[in-house]
Amino acid sequence: MNNRAKQLKAFERLLDIMDNLREKCPWDKKQTFQSLKHLTIEEVYELNDAISNNDTTEIKKELGDLLLHIVFYSKIGSETNSFDIEDVCKGISEKLISRHPHIYGDTVAEDEKAVLENWEKLKLKEGNKSVLSGVPKSLPAIIKAFRIQDKVKGVGFDWDNKEDVWAKVEEELNEFKVEVANNDFEKQEQEFGDVLFALINYARFCNINPEEALNKTNQKFINRFTRMEELIKQDFKTIGDLPLKELDVYWNEVKKFELQ
Repeated sequence: MNNRAKQLKAFERLLDIMDNLREKCPWDKKQTFQSLKHLTIEEVYELNDAISNNDTTEIKKELGDLLLHIVFYSKIGSETNSFDIEDVCKGISEKLISRHPHIYGDTVAEDEKAVLENWEKLKLKEGNKSVLSGVPKSLPAIIKAFRIQDKVKGVGFDWDNKEDVWAKVEEELNEFKVEVANNDFEKQEQEFGDVLFALINYARFCNINPEEALNKTNQKFINRFTRMEELIKQDFKTIGDLPLKELDVYWNEVKKFELQ
């Protein structure tokens, strides 16, 4: 791999290119924090796809795109004397040092659990009003629930074992069934949310990332459904004209094909 001197030179080149683009390119000159925001989110999702596919070539490419955005925001910040890339690097370096007293100080942390517990305690000492204040409001709901549960775990607010968590899942399911029988939509919605929250908690205890698990299930369904559409077209039929019973026949045929 490249040595530190080459890495720094490559980073400096990127900074020079950003300076040049910001000065001369009509599109780059117009960009603001707000205009770039949705593009940054898109880049993060593209990186997520590359990581999920374990495609190192794409991971490298998407990391470059994301790094460009970090450099871009820093350049915009420098133009109003708010901050620049040096401030960004200094800030994260200082945070990492202060959050790792077991490396840079006298604190002892012998395992991952101890590190996470120290991390959350340090964040409270730094001025965070709540353990949960660092959870972004705009996170997708499943990821947000997972992060909430993981964060409170860091201060010891967690179940002792996954059997108790599963008992909670069953409890929430029964409460949901009661509200379905009562035909109370508002309470149904509330209890359904509780069911999802409990299931996500159980997934965490099984070391399953619920977002990744659901993404895989979504993709599996897409693959099966598109294959079913192909089979129906091959039989010169229209999917919208077929009864559910016949669609089930095609669906089961696709599933059988997967097992071969």
